[in-house]
Amino acid sequence: MSVESNLRAVTTLRLTEMKQRGEKIAMLTSYDFSMAKIVDAAGVDVILVGDSAANVMAGYETTLPITLDMMIYHAQSVVRAVRRALVVVDLPFGTYQGNSKTALDSAVRIMKETEADAVKIEGGEEILESVQRIISAGIPVMGHLGLTPQSIHKFGTYNVRAKEQAEADKLVRDAHLLEQAGCFSVVLEKIPAALAARVTSELHIPTIGIGAGGACDGQVLVIHDMLGINKDFSPRFLRRYADLHTVMTESVGRYVADVKSCDFPNEKEQY
Repeated sequence: MSVESNLRAVTTLRLTEMKQRGEKIAMLTSYDFSMAKIVDAAGVDVILVGDSAANVMAGYETTLPITLDMMIYHAQSVVRAVRRALVVVDLPFGTYQGNSKTALDSAVRIMKETEADAVKIEGGEEILESVQRIISAGIPVMGHLGLTPQSIHKFGTYNVRAKEQAEADKLVRDAHLLEQAGCFSVVLEKIPAALAARVTSELHIPTIGIGAGGACDGQVLVIHDMLGINKDFSPRFLRRYADLHTVMTESVGRYVADVKSCDFPNEKEQY
C-alpha cells in the first residue's frame, strides 16, 4: 500500500474495500484529545468513542449510567484530534431502545454536535426500526451483537454469548437483518470463534471482533485495557501491549519523592 493511500481518511466504503481485499481493520477506543491524537497517528483505522467511557473514565461499574451529553463531550474531544481514522460514537443506554424517533434525535445530536463519522448501536431485530430510521437520515450505523453490555441486567452475566444453538441462530439472523437495514459494519463481542467466522463469511459488510476469534475482518480493544492502565480486567481475549499502570505509578512516585526532597525543581527548571 502506498503512503498516499495509507494517509487517506478512512471511510465506511474503505472498510468494505478492506474486507474485500482481506486487509484487517484495526479499531481501538479513545475518549479524549491527547489519547485520540496518539491512536490516530499510530495508524488505527477506526476509533470508537465507546460507552465504556462510563467504566474507564467515570468509574461506573456498568456502561448504563453514561448520558448522551457525556458521550457528546468525549466525542467532541476525540474528533478534534483525528486526521485519518473513522470516528464511531456509541449511542448510550436509553437513547434508542423502544423509540425510533428518540433514536434518530440522539444520533442527529451526536453527528451535529461532534462531527463524528458514524454511530454504533447494540442489538438486533428488537432495535431494527431505530437502525432503519437513523440510516434513512443518512447517518452511518455500526451494529453490535453477541455480548451487549447495555443489556447486562437482562443477561445477568458478562459470560460468552451464543453458545447455545437457539441464541447462535438468532445472532446470525440478526447480523443479516442489520446488513439488510444498511449497517456498514457489525461488532461481534465475546461469542464462539466458529460462530464469528460463519457470520463474517456470510456478510458482505465487515465484522469487528472483541473476544470473537481471528476470522473477523477486524479487531477492537479498549485502549485502557490493552495499554495496561486498567489492571482490574483480564479476560482471555485481552492482550496487553504495555504495563502503563506500573510505569505511571512509579513515575508519579518519583515525582512525589523529588518534590518532598526539594530535588524538583532544580536550578535548570526555574526562571
